[in-house]
Amino acid sequence: MKFQDAIAVRARGVRKRFGTVDALNGLDLEVRRGEIYGLLGPNGSGKTTFIRCVAGLVRIDAGTITLLGVSPRQAVAAGRIGYMTQAAALYADLSVDENLAFFARLQDVPDTATRIEETLRTVELLDRRRSIVSTLSGGLRTRLSLAAALLHRPELLLLDEPTVGIDPVLRREFWTHFRELASRGVTMLVSSHVMDEASRCDRLGLIRAGRVLAEGTAPELIARAGARDLESAFLALDSAPAAGAIG
Repeated sequence: MKFQDAIAVRARGVRKRFGTVDALNGLDLEVRRGEIYGLLGPNGSGKTTFIRCVAGLVRIDAGTITLLGVSPRQAVAAGRIGYMTQAAALYADLSVDENLAFFARLQDVPDTATRIEETLRTVELLDRRRSIVSTLSGGLRTRLSLAAALLHRPELLLLDEPTVGIDPVLRREFWTHFRELASRGVTMLVSSHVMDEASRCDRLGLIRAGRVLAEGTAPELIARAGARDLESAFLALDSAPAAGAIG
């Protein structure tokens, strides 16, 4: 099997209910190794819940999820998964270096000093390594959150709304980093509701009410909807009474 054809994430019939709300309602999708797969949908569609299930933080009620051939908990325990949340999970009174040293200890990262320097260079934060996190801008904190998720060199990177609240120029820089990581073989599962960001993904899953209503590349989805752009395609497919996946 070719590397690009291998499956990094496989979800089948995934269901999750919170009280009377079906957050995930029979969700199916596959993410190939080495690709950037985007989960595109409005708030409340199930994107974050699914990523939290993939990260092993939320137990599903029904269905199956396998990551890199094993269960989410096994993949996380083996250090094969990196997870960047919407809210930066950082210690504001510590420096950039101190934050990364802490996360490195949690992940049993070997050769910590070298790995921290490499990761800071990747996210272009090397010149701010002594800065206290509370003094950093929102964009720089987001870079640091990405660095924390990359320290242990994960095979699969989960990015939940990774560029929410940052300006378009910085968003473009982040996607340069993501593309570089993908070129090294890192698989990425990205949630977003930003059309420009979604168009940068290799493939997209359009989510509504906890299900994937359509799947494919951005050009495939635009053509399927007979739309002029991705936003128009999403609105058309989202309003359709039923939609299958593009294989």
